[in-house]
Amino acid sequence: MTMSMYEKVLAVTDRKLCTRPFPEQIRRVCGCRPKALVLREKDLMPQAYRELAEQVLEICGEYQVDCILHNFTGAARELGVKRIHLPLKKLLSLSAEEKAAFAGIGTSVHSPEQARQALEAGAAWLFAGHIYESQCKAGLPPRGLEFLREICRLAGTVPVYAIGGIRRSQAQIREIQSCGAAGACIMSEMMRL
Repeated sequence: MTMSMYEKVLAVTDRKLCTRPFPEQIRRVCGCRPKALVLREKDLMPQAYRELAEQVLEICGEYQVDCILHNFTGAARELGVKRIHLPLKKLLSLSAEEKAAFAGIGTSVHSPEQARQALEAGAAWLFAGHIYESQCKAGLPPRGLEFLREICRLAGTVPVYAIGGIRRSQAQIREIQSCGAAGACIMSEMMRL
């Protein structure tokens, strides 16, 4: 995959997939210059997540890669991070005041109805999935490209990023973009670079 193709990629973290120390892996990922890095690590307790986020934000800053925190709104506010990705339920439960703390809040959707709810709640971007067969969703059939097209149509000007079973493949990125997606989220292959 050429460096310019990474401009369409959001690298999603999962430190358990790494074969090297996590900070070293983050440096490798940032060296590819993805559009952004999403620090997912949802199994951590809030303080542990905050400490990890501080370290990752520093590395992302060195490489000038945007870092989007995931789920932990308190850590994001404390660290001055203005873009966060939240589960849909959490986005829907935020007050206007809580939303105002962020310049952009994204969420993941798995149906047209969820996409409508997310858009009504002011989502700045959507992750739509899972699009392809994925080890993370073993046994669940993928929603496929027609689903992605539908979500992109519903979203209008709100960027949609395909997620689930996506590889570091220019052909696959082009296929996703042909459906109207702004780009793709890649986890496993980015954590094993």
